[in-house]
Amino acid sequence: MSEPPAPLRGHKCVQSYLKTLDNSPGVYRMLDAQQRVLYVGKAKALIKRVSNYANPNGHSARIARMISETTSMMFLTTKTETEALLLEQNLIKQLKPKFNVLLRDDKSFPNILVTTTHGYPQLKKHRGAKREKGSYYGPFASVGAVNRTLNQLQRAFLLRTCSDSDFETRSRPCLQYQIKRCAAPCVGKISQDDYAKLVKDTQKYLSGRSTNMQEKLAKQMQEASEEMAFERAAALRDRIRALTQVQTAQGINPQTVSEADVIALHLEHGQACIQVFFIRANQNWGNRDFYPKTADAAEPEILQAFLGQFYSDKEPPRQIILSHDIEDRELMESALGEKIDRKVEILLPQRGEKYELVTGALRNARESLARKMSESATQAKLLQGVAEAFNLDAPPKRIEVYDNSHIQGTNAVGGMIVAGADGFLRNQYRKFNIKGEDLVPGDDFGMMKEVLMRRFKRLQKEDPERKTDMWPDLLLIDGGAGQVSAVRQIMREMNVEDIAMVGVAKGEDRDAGKEEFHRTGTRPFALRHNDPVLYFIQRLRDEAHRFAIGTHRAKRAKSQMKNPLDEVEGVGPKRKKALLLHFGSAKAVARANLADLRNVDGVSDAMAQTIYDHFHEKG
Repeated sequence: MSEPPAPLRGHKCVQSYLKTLDNSPGVYRMLDAQQRVLYVGKAKALIKRVSNYANPNGHSARIARMISETTSMMFLTTKTETEALLLEQNLIKQLKPKFNVLLRDDKSFPNILVTTTHGYPQLKKHRGAKREKGSYYGPFASVGAVNRTLNQLQRAFLLRTCSDSDFETRSRPCLQYQIKRCAAPCVGKISQDDYAKLVKDTQKYLSGRSTNMQEKLAKQMQEASEEMAFERAAALRDRIRALTQVQTAQGINPQTVSEADVIALHLEHGQACIQVFFIRANQNWGNRDFYPKTADAAEPEILQAFLGQFYSDKEPPRQIILSHDIEDRELMESALGEKIDRKVEILLPQRGEKYELVTGALRNARESLARKMSESATQAKLLQGVAEAFNLDAPPKRIEVYDNSHIQGTNAVGGMIVAGADGFLRNQYRKFNIKGEDLVPGDDFGMMKEVLMRRFKRLQKEDPERKTDMWPDLLLIDGGAGQVSAVRQIMREMNVEDIAMVGVAKGEDRDAGKEEFHRTGTRPFALRHNDPVLYFIQRLRDEAHRFAIGTHRAKRAKSQMKNPLDEVEGVGPKRKKALLLHFGSAKAVARANLADLRNVDGVSDAMAQTIYDHFHEKG
């Protein structure tokens, strides 16, 4: 009996699909023998694009390697090439193929929000979906940039930043009024009409329509001085100074660019840094650098992929100013414009202010990449040192460090931090609320067991064949021989005992620098006092401890702030407020009799009975 023919691979595999394709636009996926997606691409005409891969000649080393690993393909046709481009970038973000350019950090950016749901609008920082009613201004490059701008805007425009609930319950001005950062509308220090003028000025400034604002304030200050209203004149003087500080702190304030993202790419030795400057309302709202996985692609493909992935969940500005041209510039303009239903221009300036902006961004990208490469080289040496110190087969690509935090067993949490070739991977940190009801207070081993079992059960469910980079090469556990032995037993039960694990225990006097390291089957050992690997392990352990402590404190603060009325079914914010105003405190509500509860505005007889039963059932 003859054996079945070997599956097609490489150019022959690609060629076998040509007879099923036509000139339709669409998206294609190339897969390897384990059905892992190697590459996602888009095409104006699928048959023409795929036929290029069927040709064995004329490919770069990267594309040739990708074709050689291909054993099957998948196709999705679309109505237009624009639709294909959008689908391609969504699939790339979702599947993270090996041979595509990948944007690693795609967190949302913060905005400033001026609310419109209250008679005295609030000025605040906002991140995430724009569900709250109001005027949004952004994006800002970082939370720090937003905080600095908010601080300066408070000095210049005196808008409140307190929550509506704080506003409603104040009986005298808070510290913000005392330090001249709020007009104190909560206690009537400013009329609603005058406050509305401050709101309007703030919105004008954030929209870039504030060219003569300082002149108007200077005129008002002069008038106040002539009227001998020196206190009002001093307040106006402080606002003028604050506005000047805002403009000085922003540094770059372009005159000819009102709304744009300036994006510059520097590529060196297969590594890339992309610098993005956010220009809004002729003001610089900060910059951010990105380090995409390049897959050995060239500048046009890297920038093209970056734009598609970066703006997949963000609103693009009217202009995007680039340091390098991209593939299919007009197509990208069409796709981004179609997404927000207005024109988007992609510019490649050669002179003038726009050129100066992109040149500055390019310089920042070059300097940032140089620092990153230097840090990466240092990190690579440290990981090599870790491999040698702990007798590992190769430098670890992913180290996971675990720690627990609690006070006598209450509000117990577990923390996991991650480090690798790029340093601390903070977007992959995880916290675990300890749920075990049978745990004895202070049972650190029981908590560690729950954390590890939850972590590895999820990994086994989501990636049983270990195809992704989410599986660790090394675990660091806070503890000595007993802890290591117990954790090893847990890992044996879960069939993950092949993962290297080291216990880090303090020396007898618990001084940093005298740590002992424990591995199964070996004697405890220490590293030299000045060994860089020892400092590295200490940093990892301290970071895990910091993360676990911070998570525990946040959980404890939340539990302390919890109001017993929140647990009563049917009691929402309005009823809770009515009950607290009537009785003064949640404890008083709990002690109240049924007749008193019925006298509260908005509380029906049935609701009063529900509240009464809730607290009396609890004793």
